Formats: sequence, C-alpha cells, structure tokens
Amino acid sequence: MSAPTAAPSPLTPLPKGERGTTRSPVPQGESEIPAALPDPGLLLPVLSLARREIVRFFRQRNRVIGALLQPLIFWIFFGSAFRASFKPPEGMEQMSYQEYFFPGTIVMILLFTAIFSTISIIEDRREGFLQSVLVAPISRLAMVLGKILGGTFLAVFQGVLFLLLALTMNIPFTLTSFFATLGVMCLVAVALTGLGFMIAWRMDSTQGFHAIMSIFLLPMWLLSGALFPASGVPGWLGALMTINPLTYGLAALRHVMYPNAQFEHLPSLPLSLAVTAAFTVLVIAGSALLAGTRTSGDLH
Repeated sequence: MSAPTAAPSPLTPLPKGERGTTRSPVPQGESEIPAALPDPGLLLPVLSLARREIVRFFRQRNRVIGALLQPLIFWIFFGSAFRASFKPPEGMEQMSYQEYFFPGTIVMILLFTAIFSTISIIEDRREGFLQSVLVAPISRLAMVLGKILGGTFLAVFQGVLFLLLALTMNIPFTLTSFFATLGVMCLVAVALTGLGFMIAWRMDSTQGFHAIMSIFLLPMWLLSGALFPASGVPGWLGALMTINPLTYGLAALRHVMYPNAQFEHLPSLPLSLAVTAAFTVLVIAGSALLAGTRTSGDLH
C-alpha cells in the first residue's frame, strides 16, 4: 500500500502553466476565500448608468436629429392645418392654435424621448449588459434610478431646446415662470421615463414595445388635451381625459407657462401637481418592484 500523498505546501512551486505568477501563502486549515467587493453605494451606480444613457444618445446622430426635427414638424404642420378651425376655450380667446399646441408639443417631446430612451433596456438584455448589471453588487433601485435619470435628462434637454421657440411667440415668460416650467417638465419626464421602464422591462423585442406605444402611449398623449381642449368633447371622451394622468401634467405646464391666465376648463395647478407627483411616485415604485422580479432574459 502506497503512503498517503502529503498536502501541498503553500510555497510549493506553481504548475508549469502558472509559472511567472505569485501565489500568496495560505495558512493551513483555511481555504482561499475571495475578498468581498466594496459596496459602491447608491449615488455612484446611478450616475454611472445615467451617464451611459446620455453618451449612447449623443453618439447616435440620427437619433439626435430625429428627436429634434419630428416635434418641430408636428408643431408647424398641425399648427398651420388647424389654425382656421380652432376655437379657443374660455380663458384663451386671444391664443392661436400654434400657441395652444406649443405646450402639447413639449409634452410630446418629453413622452417620446423618455419612452424611447427606455428601449435600451431591451437592447441591453439582448446584448448581455443588463445581466452584468443584475449580478453586480448594486441594488435594483440604483439600476432603476440610473435609467430614469438618464432618460429624464435627455427628455428635458430636448424640451428646453424646443422651449426656446417661445421667444418667437407671445408667451409671457419671466425668470420665475421659466424655472417653474423647467420644474414641471422634470416631474413629467421622470413619470414618463418610469412608465417606459415598466413597459420595457417585460418586453423581449423592440417590435412589441412599438406596438404598446401605438395602442397605449400615443392615445395617452392625444387624450391629454395636447391637440384639442376638453371643453366640447363627448362625455365618454371627457371621462377618458379626466382619468389620464398626462392630462394633469400638461395642465400644470400650461398653468406655469401662463401664470396670469385663468383656465376655467383645466384642473387647478395644485391638483395637477399633486396628481402628477403621485403618478411619478407610483411608476418609480412599480419600476423598482418589477426590477426585483425575473424575466425570461435574466440569468437563472
């Protein structure tokens, strides 16, 4: 019977394929345990993921040009087409249709930019980047906030560029009303990006995402009062506009852009802000809950 093989010494020469490296001695009776990775916290991964979304956007020139030109074309064509037939609601008697449609176009920019920025979730899952984020030592909330922050920045950035066209119209902007408008735009953009995250998280293809956008998100914008006022519409259509959360975001935007106007047909500014803020909290919480569940593309 052969003698039992002695345990290798911590200083035993390395095998031929591992020569050139150094093996740290391990005390006998202990195994090699990898050191725990440091906790990166919440802020660093949020900012890193947001920066990735922003850099990706500006590297795609066609996406930048399309995001700026499409709303401008909508505003010019629709504003010219409906100018003669537009009947201003009470409190907007001196307003042209292009001026009425201007806040609605801003909301359209926020909606489409925020929603399309969350398509990257589907692309990241297909390319494997999302799986690496899911196994990283960061919380799911950090991932959600990073995606939402990046999409919000892009949406507000493009909205502000379009907002500069207000200088060519009769919108009575002051420094206070400008920053109030910017604050409402940020709130609406966060809500819409969170909504886009919730939709994209369960999607396996961009085709399915576009289908949801056509049957749900586009009507959501149309029924917000962006194209036509709620006064004079059929009762069932008015009810849909009332339960539409984007109606209140657009109403808040109109109130802060025209602080001295009396909009009898719109929800009040406090109610509009409260509904929009509640919707924002709801979609962020829903996104965080969904991010904690597995999908068919996640690692098992």
